[in-house]
Amino acid sequence: MASLESDATSAQPFGDVRRYQRVKVDLLGRYMLEDRREFPCQVIDMSPGGLALIAPQCGRLGERVVAYIDHIGRLEGMIARIFQSGFSMTISASQRKRDKLAAQLTWLANRHILNLPEDRRHQRVNARDQATTLRLESGLEEKCRIVDLSVSGVAVISDHRPPIGSQVRVGKAPGRVVRHLDSGFAVEFARIQNPDLLKDTLSE
Repeated sequence: MASLESDATSAQPFGDVRRYQRVKVDLLGRYMLEDRREFPCQVIDMSPGGLALIAPQCGRLGERVVAYIDHIGRLEGMIARIFQSGFSMTISASQRKRDKLAAQLTWLANRHILNLPEDRRHQRVNARDQATTLRLESGLEEKCRIVDLSVSGVAVISDHRPPIGSQVRVGKAPGRVVRHLDSGFAVEFARIQNPDLLKDTLSE
């Protein structure tokens, strides 16, 4: 199983030496920069001392960031590194909170190994491989297939990877891109859909 043992004696916020081992995760959330602009994000790896996320907008090195991450909650820190698709940030927290984060991350890292439930907010609806029409923010339309959906969102197979946070329409349902997948992306609907009408709403 994955663990979160310390691998250095001290943390260096703007260097390559990390106090904690990072674990790969796939968590959605939002973050706020110092100018109070908010954006959606996707956390790709995390430790009790820091995290890396895919983000549509980056601040500057050393800028304060407040993030709200699914399953984790509110985190505060500073931008430590900027890369092509997002940035890494430190986590400012007491030792007690870091210990709690370590426990949460160990559970998240091991839940697939232990065959634990996904803890999704809304039950998935059976419409796998249903065909639908996808309209991107640019106005481009394409036919695609649904691989997973619920009343709050849908995952589609697509040749396109719209930026996280961009607006799209799946069938008749508007939403925003919240996650990139190996063969497509996931969309969060602008509003909760009626489960009895969902298949018709997403039909071609």
